[in-house]
Amino acid sequence: MQLTNKISERLEKVKNDIAETAVRIGRNPADIKIIVVTKTATTESIKEVIRLGVTDLGENRLQNLKPVSDEIAEWMQQNRNELPELTKITWHMIGHLQRNKVRHILKISQIIHSVDTLRLAEEINKFSIRTEPKPQILLQVNCSEEPQKYGVPVGAAIHMAEQLATMPNLSLVGLMTMAPLTLNKDLVRACFMRTRELFEEIRISGAVGKEFRHISMGMSQDYTIAVEEGATMLRIGSAIFS
Repeated sequence: MQLTNKISERLEKVKNDIAETAVRIGRNPADIKIIVVTKTATTESIKEVIRLGVTDLGENRLQNLKPVSDEIAEWMQQNRNELPELTKITWHMIGHLQRNKVRHILKISQIIHSVDTLRLAEEINKFSIRTEPKPQILLQVNCSEEPQKYGVPVGAAIHMAEQLATMPNLSLVGLMTMAPLTLNKDLVRACFMRTRELFEEIRISGAVGKEFRHISMGMSQDYTIAVEEGATMLRIGSAIFS
């Protein structure tokens, strides 16, 4: 019962923070999706957020995603009468993805936030030839310009987006970025602002379709800043589970 209360309270706080921030700046909270990141969570904690109505879960690594998704799927099948009606989990791949893992990921996740090279996108396109609906991908951009981070350089992002948009077996739905891990909110905001500007540049270029509408940015330590700067997907774990 104590675990249930803690997770419920934390999830409610995150939702309230998002709603209050969105309303304050004139955004609709319904346009902002929480991706609950499960990498540090126990299976029991994951089950609890599902009971609370969460249907979008994110994982960083295939070796974690497969056993966890299998266990959760089995549990949901056994307890389907106790769960909210029509509960269906969408697994988001949010971590760095190697090309040799693509076909395995696509069996579990149809939304990949971390596409950072043309070769990775080509691999997804190749293995998705018979997939319906098409996998959704986000182009990861290194808007913090940190050398240790994955992501396409800002200067190459528009050209890369144009190339991804031509691939017939996948759907380019937006951009993803990671802010610097710092207490300096100005640096975090600058990264998010640049991502939003880049998103708008790509969107109005005419090279992408109507499905290009998401900005995945903001985590437990900076999600309200991300909302202020236009995020539509927030990747939040420790603020809910820790």
